[in-house]
Amino acid sequence: MITKEIMEFLDLQKLGYVATVNSDGSPNLSPKGTIIGWADKTLAFADIRSPDTINNLKINPHVEINVIDPLLRKGYLFRGEARIIPEETLFEEILNHYRANGVKSPINSIVLVDVSEISEVTSPLYDMGISEKEIKSKWKKHFESL
Repeated sequence: MITKEIMEFLDLQKLGYVATVNSDGSPNLSPKGTIIGWADKTLAFADIRSPDTINNLKINPHVEINVIDPLLRKGYLFRGEARIIPEETLFEEILNHYRANGVKSPINSIVLVDVSEISEVTSPLYDMGISEKEIKSKWKKHFESL
C-alpha cells in the first residue's frame, strides 16, 4: 500500500498535517515535520509539541494525514487509525531513525498510523493541462520572491 515511491516522497517532504477530532467534535489540524513511511501499511510521526493531537487520539484514533509537495502541488492523503506506542523496542527503533535523520527535538511519544486508505492529491492546474515543470517553476519563483 505505501509504495517505495510514497516512502521516498515522504522522506523528501518536511511538512505534513495531521487531522484529529477534538472531544467537542470540532476539527484539530496540526503541522508535523516528522511524518515517515514506517512499513508498507504504516506511517509514523513524533509527538514533539502536540498535546492536543495526542489527547484527541486517546479518545478517537481516526486520523487523516495530508503531505503535499509545495512546488509540484502534488501529494497524498492518508486515512487510518493511530496508536501511541509506549517506550519499548519499537519506540527506540523509530526514535533512532529520527535521530539518524537529524531530528534533535525532544520526542514525547511516537504515533503509528495503520493506513486504511491512500489517495493521490493534485492541484486543479493539472486538470487544465499545465505541466509539472510549469507548476514547479511558478511556485519556485513565488517562494524565491518572498
